[in-house]
Amino acid sequence: MSSLHVSPVAGRIGAEVTGVRLGGDLPADVVAEIRLALLTHKVIFFRGQEHLDEHGQEAFARLLGELTTAHPTVPSLGGNGHILDLDYSGGQKVDRWHTDVTFVDRPPAASVLRAVTVPPAGGDTLWANTVAAYEYLPADLRHLVDRLRAVHTNRFDYARVAASDDPEQERARAEVFASTVFETEHPVVRVHPETGERSILLGDFARRVAGLSTVTSDSIIRLIQDQVTAVENTVRWRWAPGDVAVWDNRATQHRVVHDFGGRPRRLHRITIAGDVPVGVDGRPSTVLTGDAAAYSPVAA
Repeated sequence: MSSLHVSPVAGRIGAEVTGVRLGGDLPADVVAEIRLALLTHKVIFFRGQEHLDEHGQEAFARLLGELTTAHPTVPSLGGNGHILDLDYSGGQKVDRWHTDVTFVDRPPAASVLRAVTVPPAGGDTLWANTVAAYEYLPADLRHLVDRLRAVHTNRFDYARVAASDDPEQERARAEVFASTVFETEHPVVRVHPETGERSILLGDFARRVAGLSTVTSDSIIRLIQDQVTAVENTVRWRWAPGDVAVWDNRATQHRVVHDFGGRPRRLHRITIAGDVPVGVDGRPSTVLTGDAAAYSPVAA
């Protein structure tokens, strides 16, 4: 019996896990408990993991599955091909609700985020439970969204959702982000490959609902997103140095809160390879543009 303890931190999503020192040497039974906590609570938090560096974070992440590269278009941290350096020192503000990398056909199954530098106040992260969001939709609306598909892409007006003190730097960052264009048609409701739960697959990379006019598409996306991000479906985490968050990317959306006034905030993210989403009707996601094979394998 391990000393691991799981304590929920909100009503519908999120738990803090204590009694474990993260690393690549965890026993199989502890890893199984962590995986169960992740599937149950959608995002789990570990305090006091200051001993972890990039190598330790990667070793722990490998226990959860095969790794992706850092990002389909954004360069990785130094010589480590798996770590995305999320450094907000330039003042950039990309603060829309999203699920990681949904513009490819194989979005990550999970993300492992480690706090390196955090501001003295502000800079929290919010997560939303997309399974609960689906379950609390009215039955008629669930019946509608079960049949919808949406196009996700990294090719859109990045400046609309990003702003910094250096517009030239932000334009350069936007060019890198969309240096290779990806577009994928996903089901709006996907079936979780491990739990069988239905979850909403949208977020800010979802630009339109397939087969609908722009006005109708925007209205439907806004309606569903409002349900996803309803306060009761969310949890908010106040970062401290050494904190680690792990979330199920198949069952959540997240966003940062930009209230830290440009003070240093830096986190390192590693993502776990995921499957191709499958809708309620059994249809998988469809690639429209771009090949993500170099970014990630497809999880078995």
